[in-house]
Amino acid sequence: MVQGIVQGTREAVRFQDAKKDPFVREFDMGLAQPLSRSVRLNGFATCLRLEQVYWDILARMAKINCCSVSALLSYVDREVHLRHGGVKNFSGLVRVVCVVHSLNEDACSVE
Repeated sequence: MVQGIVQGTREAVRFQDAKKDPFVREFDMGLAQPLSRSVRLNGFATCLRLEQVYWDILARMAKINCCSVSALLSYVDREVHLRHGGVKNFSGLVRVVCVVHSLNEDACSVE
């Protein structure tokens, strides 16, 4: 355990020479705050706990698709069941969907 901490410390010291700091100065810690919301997934009420940044991305995705966040999440839930037989960690899947969407948005803005 101690060796892992020492190794991590060495890596952190080396990272200080990095060209771009991933922890930006204006970082909003509120985006990392978990938030639970009640949603309906294909008619079933459930609670989903995600960090605020993911709720923000979902809201943008829903706006792009002219639907509600619940409708968007219902689509994701339905599609994962149809295409892959379901998923054990739906919250994790939603986070990945948000990251992939954001990466695709960034790629489109570069082109």
